Amino acid sequence: MLLMKNFLYILTVLVSCSSTLSGLQAQEFNGGMMAGCIGSQVAGDTYNGFHKAGIFAGGFVNYQFTDRSILQMELEFFQKGSRKNPDYEKNDLDQYLFRVNYIEMPFLYQWKLNERVKFEAGPSAGFFISYFEEKNEEEIKQGNKPAAVTLQINAGFYIFLTKHLIFNFRTNNSMLNIRSESATGDVLRIFPGNYGQFNDCLVMSLYYQFKETW
Repeated sequence: MLLMKNFLYILTVLVSCSSTLSGLQAQEFNGGMMAGCIGSQVAGDTYNGFHKAGIFAGGFVNYQFTDRSILQMELEFFQKGSRKNPDYEKNDLDQYLFRVNYIEMPFLYQWKLNERVKFEAGPSAGFFISYFEEKNEEEIKQGNKPAAVTLQINAGFYIFLTKHLIFNFRTNNSMLNIRSESATGDVLRIFPGNYGQFNDCLVMSLYYQFKETW
């Protein structure tokens, strides 16, 4: 797929630039790679809970412009969706799976509490790649296709495990709907009339930065 090929190309360039910038004498630049897993749900369907596991991976580059303030840009593959497994003990045979893949580009402000901990917040744009949807093990081929572009808000924190390896926990929540129809009929976010379905994600990942910061 063309979008995925472009993502891999841009990611390679980003990681290469991050490595180059990290080697410069100017100490403000850094960069690296990250990978992790997510738990996701779709607000606006009837299946509550972060039961859908997904993949999160990409690269980043950042610029520290004060002792405590950092701006960071990322490019990542992000797999979201929703899942409902049958509960045979309760005689609940309902099964559902919604898997949707994005290329996402966050722009984050980070604030350093100390040398080991920092916090982050900022928006991200997501670009739709593909999706799969099934109910009771039958694929839904004529379903409501997700939006081509999405907008999210991110917030989280980092804990430095070593001088290069960092643990990150982040929330990633849709600001605009990914599909206009809501099974519950009463989900609204950001703008009046912005009803529908929204991705909600919890992300745990490891970041590897090329240059030491402490």
